[in-house]
Amino acid sequence: MSFSANLNASAVTGTRRRIPDAAPISGLCAVCLDGCPGTCEVAKSSFRGREVLYPGPFGKITAGSTKEYPVDYSHLNIQGTCVGAVGVEADSDKAVFPGVNLETEIGAVNKFKMRLPIFTGALGSTDIARVNWEGMAIGAAISGIAVVIGENVCGMDPKAEIRNGRVVKSPELERRIRTYLDWYEGYGTVIVQYNVEDGRLGVPELALELGATAIEPKWGQGAKDIGGEVKLPSLERALELKSRGYIVLPDPEDHVVQEAFKAGAFKEFERHSRLGMVGEEEFYLEVERLRKLGAKYVTLKTGAYRPADLARAVKFASSAKVDLLTIDGAGGGTGMSPWRMMNEWGIPTIYLQAMAHSYAERLAAQGAFIPPMAIAGGFSLEDHIFKGIALGAPFFKAVCMGRATMIPAMVGKNIALWLKEGTLPKDIGKYGESVEQIFTGAEKLKEKYGEDYKRLPAGAIGMYTFCDRLSAGLQQLMAGARKFSLTHIQRSDLVSLTREATDVTGIPYVLDSDRAEVEAILSSAPALAR
Repeated sequence: MSFSANLNASAVTGTRRRIPDAAPISGLCAVCLDGCPGTCEVAKSSFRGREVLYPGPFGKITAGSTKEYPVDYSHLNIQGTCVGAVGVEADSDKAVFPGVNLETEIGAVNKFKMRLPIFTGALGSTDIARVNWEGMAIGAAISGIAVVIGENVCGMDPKAEIRNGRVVKSPELERRIRTYLDWYEGYGTVIVQYNVEDGRLGVPELALELGATAIEPKWGQGAKDIGGEVKLPSLERALELKSRGYIVLPDPEDHVVQEAFKAGAFKEFERHSRLGMVGEEEFYLEVERLRKLGAKYVTLKTGAYRPADLARAVKFASSAKVDLLTIDGAGGGTGMSPWRMMNEWGIPTIYLQAMAHSYAERLAAQGAFIPPMAIAGGFSLEDHIFKGIALGAPFFKAVCMGRATMIPAMVGKNIALWLKEGTLPKDIGKYGESVEQIFTGAEKLKEKYGEDYKRLPAGAIGMYTFCDRLSAGLQQLMAGARKFSLTHIQRSDLVSLTREATDVTGIPYVLDSDRAEVEAILSSAPALAR
């Protein structure tokens, strides 16, 4: 197996090799030709430099790793059975898949429920997050799941009011929180993340004033080992963001840089967030401070860092009794991260979850509190949800989906636009010429909301329709495993297809699965002979 894809070339960065044969270590063309126009990563970087670090076009895409890891969740299969039922009477007329209960509960003391065990990835300050927020947030609210507002929203808000280094008003943060709460139906919650710059600006305080109930310190994410970044198209914007405390490169206050920008040598500045510094005592004090500020839920998000850092996250979250610990593995996606970093940095999700489960087991054996946990990093469909919850059972209560929950909002928004413009693609137009004909979830929403249905953006209808598909698919998988509630899913509901997967996860290899029960069945006398 080749662990790296598109060596030294990727459509993501607008690069390609001249010939298909590549040197396996460097990724360079096996024969590098003097006179080649310069299309590979190395060549393009020779004249465009750091621009080639990032996927593009910025602000219009989300990107995910293409690296094939030695073991991933496809190496696990879901076990089915034809015997009995757990959580419902073992009766063929009662144990039917629409009856599977998908509700999950999150929290330490205060708890919130979700109708489906997923929540959105954090949508922060990128343009693609801002443009698609309405559909995603409303769609999450009416689907009964939580939504996460990512980092740097206030700092990037051009209309934010900052006094003495603290944000006192942010129309964009207010819009994001209010959009969700206006459609909130008692399931889910809105979680607001904050990083170093957000903390200095006082974002948690403002978020709570605006009605958020959950605040999330962010240690990092699975796509990158640095702080968040975006691109800035103007000198004025670059100067504004630097004045708000961000790292802006190249330095917009440098006279030489200003002249180069005006001359067209480069067209965008980069805004970067600072690296967070984790300390145990400091973390406990911060959690307590957030609770005193009025946070009903304090959650923690950590990334694909080394095992010792994962141990810190599990241990500190346990000791502080946080309400949710989300662990984000390498291989997922982002709005903007260095491309090679996304592929070559961090611990892949399945390895990270397997370690987190073992750490939680050890602490649980000591009698420690284990916070509800969620796993993120490349999940998109119902089988992923089942596997994520089963592999982490009984500690993992949900799966965080980033790119997969943004796609329905984008698709819905664009379908509405295409319908208005009369440019609906044929592959979509074959289903009808109206929102109600195209979206299978539309009529149900129309019946439920009546006149308010007209206020639903098509992106929210897309999100609801996607969540409905996930619900049905997950119910079918759970019914096949004869588990009629999420709390009944166990690690034994999975089987490893490779010895390597068993080594990583501890899930038995398929030929070893059920061995004791198999022996008992084969050794017993037939019932009629007893």
